Amino acid sequence: MEDAVIVDAVRTASGRGKPGGALYALHPAQLLATVLSSLVSRNDLDPALVDDVIAGCVGQIGEQSSNIARTAVLSAGFPETVPATTVDRQCGSSQQAAHFAAQGVIAGAYDVVIACGVESMSRVPMGSSVAGQDAEGPGLRARYPEGLASQGIGAELIAARWKLDRDELDTFAARSHELAAAATAAGDFTREIIPVPLPQADGSVHSHLVDETVRAGTTVARLGSLRPSFHTEAWARRFPEIGWNITPGNASPLTDGASAVLIMSASKAAELGLRPRARFHAFALAGDDPLLMLTAPIPATRRILARTGLSLDDIDAYEVNEAFAPVPLAWARELGADPARLNPRGGAIALGHALGGSGTRLLATLVNHLEATGGRYGLQTMCEGGGMANATIIERL
Repeated sequence: MEDAVIVDAVRTASGRGKPGGALYALHPAQLLATVLSSLVSRNDLDPALVDDVIAGCVGQIGEQSSNIARTAVLSAGFPETVPATTVDRQCGSSQQAAHFAAQGVIAGAYDVVIACGVESMSRVPMGSSVAGQDAEGPGLRARYPEGLASQGIGAELIAARWKLDRDELDTFAARSHELAAAATAAGDFTREIIPVPLPQADGSVHSHLVDETVRAGTTVARLGSLRPSFHTEAWARRFPEIGWNITPGNASPLTDGASAVLIMSASKAAELGLRPRARFHAFALAGDDPLLMLTAPIPATRRILARTGLSLDDIDAYEVNEAFAPVPLAWARELGADPARLNPRGGAIALGHALGGSGTRLLATLVNHLEATGGRYGLQTMCEGGGMANATIIERL
C-alpha cells in the first residue's frame, strides 16, 4: 500500500460570520476557489493532475448548494476534467474529506487529491439548510420522543456532567485567545494563511491575512460579564442539572473561512519533486449519545489509539476543536491529556469555526506546529452534529 502524504495545507484567515465581516463580500464558491488556486500555484502543480477534489460544507443550500466543490474547482480555473464532490459530516466535514482523500490514495484510487472545506456563515447562516424542514422524521422521533437538543444544550449537559464551572470554561476561552494572539504575533500562522484579495470602495485591493476572530487581551473577568446563550424556561425544566454556563465568550464564533490540503501518494510526490511534510498514520470514527451530541471525540480517540498502539503520551500535539469550551476540557479530563499539548496555538474559540472548513483548517495548523516544534505525531479530533466524531493521527516527515 502507498503512504498518503500531505504536501501542503493552507487556509484563509478567519472572518466574522456576519454581514460586515472581513470575508462577507465573497461568494463562498469564490472563497473556496481562492484556497484551491493558491494551493496548486504555490506548489507549481498542474491542476490537471488532480484526480479529485473533496470538499466539506455543512450549509448546502443557496450559494453553497449544487455541489459547491465543483463550482469552486471551475471558479479556480482548474481544467474541466477535474471532478469534485461535496460531503457533509457536520462540523467534521472537511476532516472527513481528508479521510476520504487519504484513504483513496492508500487504496490506489488516487495519485493526487485535494481535501478542502468552506463555510460562509455570514451569507448562508447556520441552520439555513434545515430551516422550516422536518429533518428528523418519524423514526427518529419515535426513538427519542422528547426530541434531541441543540448543540448548545449538549455543551451545557457536558459542563454539568463533568462538573466544569463557569470560571473554568472562561479561563479556557481566555487561554485560546491568548495563545492565538501570541501565535499571530510570532508569525506562526504565516505559512498556512494565504492572502484573500478584497476589492475596496476606492478601487484598491486589500489582502485579508489576519484572523478577524482573535481578540487579544481577552480576560476571564470580561468573559464573566456575558450572559448564557441557551437558557429558556422550557430547557431549564427539562434539564434541571444544567448550570447555564455557555456564553458567546466560551463558544466558537460564527465564522467565514476556507482551507485545503494537497494529498498525494508518496511515490507521486517523489516523481513530481515535491517534499511530503507529513503522512496519514491512522483514521477512526465514532458515534455517541446524540443528546449530549459533542462527546464522540472521547471514544474516537480511544479507538484510534487502540488501533495504532499509541498512547496520548506518544502524541506531541492534539487539536480538539473548540466548538464549545466543555468539549476539549471534558475530552482532556476523561483521557488524562497533557493540557500543554492541547490546541497549543489556540483553537476555534479564538480562530473561529467555519463549520465545513474547520477540519482541514485544524490539519493545516497541526502540520505547521509539528514542523515548528519538531514533534512527530499529531492527533486531530472534533465533535460533529448528531453525536459523531472523526479522529486522525498524522506523522511529521
